[in-house]
Amino acid sequence: MKQELIWATGRRKTSIAQVRLKPEGAGKVTVNGKPAEEYFQGHERHCMEAVAPLNREETKIFDAWVKVEGGGLTGQAQAVRHGLARALVKADEKFKKPMRKEGWLTRDPRMVERKKPGQPKARKRFQYSKR
Repeated sequence: MKQELIWATGRRKTSIAQVRLKPEGAGKVTVNGKPAEEYFQGHERHCMEAVAPLNREETKIFDAWVKVEGGGLTGQAQAVRHGLARALVKADEKFKKPMRKEGWLTRDPRMVERKKPGQPKARKRFQYSKR
């Protein structure tokens, strides 16, 4: 019997990660066609953060393929983490409680504030001159 792939989407800031999980794997994570360690090369913290849901003992039986785009490296790593957590919960409901406890299932809603007209930045004002 062919194993079905489990799909999920993770988001953070302007980054979007499309995650596919294959059960009965070896715990390998591929990001945009490269191993996760190579994709986040030089940024070990981002790599560890991105694959954190798969580093738990009971979740090492999945392989993951991730397509991530938009934003910077931090947003991409957090989007991958969000997508992996959501895919694992789809795969088995028993993962929901530990993923929720870690805070990986909640989408971080913070976005960059827009620049207002007549101002140099979102909140910065031009210098006030009384005379």
